[in-house]
Amino acid sequence: MVMQSSTNSCVYHVTKTDRKEDMESRKDPSEEIEILLRYGQHPNIITLKDVFDDGQCVYLVLDLMRGNELLDRALTVPNFTERDASDIICTLTKTVEYLHSQGVVHRDLKPSNIRYSDDSGLPESIRLCDFGFAKQLRAENGLLMTPLKQGYDAACDIWSLGILLYTMIAGFSPFASSPDDTAEEILAQIGCGKFIITGGNWDVVSDADIVTKMLHVDPHQRLTAPQVLRHPWIVEKDNSQTQFSQTRRFKFKGALSATYSALRRCAPAPVLEPVQSSSLAHATNKMPSSPFSLFFFYV
Repeated sequence: MVMQSSTNSCVYHVTKTDRKEDMESRKDPSEEIEILLRYGQHPNIITLKDVFDDGQCVYLVLDLMRGNELLDRALTVPNFTERDASDIICTLTKTVEYLHSQGVVHRDLKPSNIRYSDDSGLPESIRLCDFGFAKQLRAENGLLMTPLKQGYDAACDIWSLGILLYTMIAGFSPFASSPDDTAEEILAQIGCGKFIITGGNWDVVSDADIVTKMLHVDPHQRLTAPQVLRHPWIVEKDNSQTQFSQTRRFKFKGALSATYSALRRCAPAPVLEPVQSSSLAHATNKMPSSPFSLFFFYV
């Protein structure tokens, strides 16, 4: 829903999210708000403008994302090339590297949480959104710790970027063929670590090595963000300008949603413990202490 203020002509995109069913998994919104307040000034992270609490709900006022989801655009824009995919992954990985260097993991880098801030489609307009599952690394005394080592959660961020890269090239999900695939079928595919990198657009890709290493089944052998950025496929900017075949326009979103739903069902307990209270939230006195709902405003 989009609302326009009659007093200051600001346009708001309003999304209501009821968190009551997610209380056990998301705890309270203090962690998300603190992360956005600390790191939302990064050019590729959505900016939190303000927070309001009416006692029952928490309202987050965020930048209005006027562009499409990244993957929607990548799979439908004409003349999309390997170089375009490389520029996108470079921008996203630099953003993830920044978060990891600050001891933060996003943990939910699915396609719907990566959007363009405008219609330009340029890499600099990419924004990471929805930090509801993000965590900060803290010591036992509650102080923030940096940098973050490549643990399970950090490796999951890289895996999610690998899924994105694979789908941009192939036009379909590596582990699910349709939204009707069961969680058991998807998890079995992920567990064996096998996916197709031959035929179709793979025949014109200069180097598929980065995809296989970002999707390695063992998180300890998976590339870290700095390693992704040092990979020749990223560093050597002479990637093929060959256009990817438009036959890649498959109905991928349902299959990807099924993949992330399956992972959410079996995800192990997070390495980083949830923060029970936020120092920034206490300072601004905006956080609830009781069960809540969240509303997101994009401005």
